[in-house]
Amino acid sequence: MSNGPNKDSMVALLNKLKQHHRDLDVAIDSLVATGSADQLQLRRLKKEKLALKDRIAKIEDDFLPDIIA
Repeated sequence: MSNGPNKDSMVALLNKLKQHHRDLDVAIDSLVATGSADQLQLRRLKKEKLALKDRIAKIEDDFLPDIIA
C-alpha cells in the first residue's frame, strides 16, 4: 500500500480509535476504583472497549501485507 491520503487517513483513524480505547480504559478503572458505577454501566463500557479493540485489530491487519510462508 502506498503512502497516499487513504493510508494517512487510516493511520489518523487508528490513532483516534486507540486514544478512545485508552480513554475508556481510564474511565472503567476510575468507576471501579470509586465504586460509583452500576454493573450495567460497566458492562456497556467494557463492551464498547472490546468493539474498539476488534476494530483496531482489523485496521492493523489490513495494513500488514499477506505473507504466505
